[in-house]
Parts: sequence; C-alpha cells; structure tokens
Amino acid sequence: MRWIVWAQRKTGEDWIRERGLTHEQSAALVYLVRNPGAIQRDIAQMSRTSAASVSSLLRGLERRGLVERRTEPGNERSKRVYATPAGSELIAGFDTAMTSVEETILAPLDQAERATLQALLTKIAADLPQPTVS
Repeated sequence: MRWIVWAQRKTGEDWIRERGLTHEQSAALVYLVRNPGAIQRDIAQMSRTSAASVSSLLRGLERRGLVERRTEPGNERSKRVYATPAGSELIAGFDTAMTSVEETILAPLDQAERATLQALLTKIAADLPQPTVS
C-alpha cells in the first residue's frame, strides 16, 4: 500500500511543482475553484492549519495573481477569496492528471479485480476520517 500511495503522491507533487506551487498552495487553489468566495476560516479548516498560515499563503498567491480577496458590500471586515482566471487555469487538469496515474496504477488489474479492489478499499475507508477538501 505504501508503494502505491507513494507513486500516486509523487505524480501529484511533480504536477504541482511543474507549476511552481507548493502542496498547500495547490490545495487552496483547488478548494477556491470548487468553492468560490470562501472565507479564510473555511480555507484554514479545510487545510487544518491556522488563520495566520492561511493569510500568509493567500498573500503569496495574491502576489502571483492567482487569487483575490474581495470585501463584502456593507461589511468591510469580511473578505471573500476567489481564484482568479489565471489561478483556475494553472490548477486546471489536476484531477485529470490524478485520474491518469490511478489508471496507470490499476492497469495490471482486469475489471473484476478492479471491482473487488474497490469493494475492499471502500470497506477499509468506511472507518477512516473523511477528507475535508471539497
């Protein structure tokens, strides 16, 4: 299992690194593409980190023009965070890249073996904490 997880993670890290992003930056961008207008607290909760860390992360992404923070009309203290078109474009294709590596990993299995593996992994995953990234 470790070897399989390593292969999948390595592909994801390589894809992210090719775009000049850290793992945390890419996770934030994917989250913001899927959840436009999130507040920093949402991002901190998703990434299981502190508000200060998220603020620093967002500043770096803002400097690169990948995200923008907008104030709420009538509430200047509340800021919503959005991926810019450049940020969305930069992260586009991540899901496809990960699906491709999964297909490569599963290539030695026929359809029946894949179904059995899926059933077994679903059974194992049922008792694990659910991921918070949406």
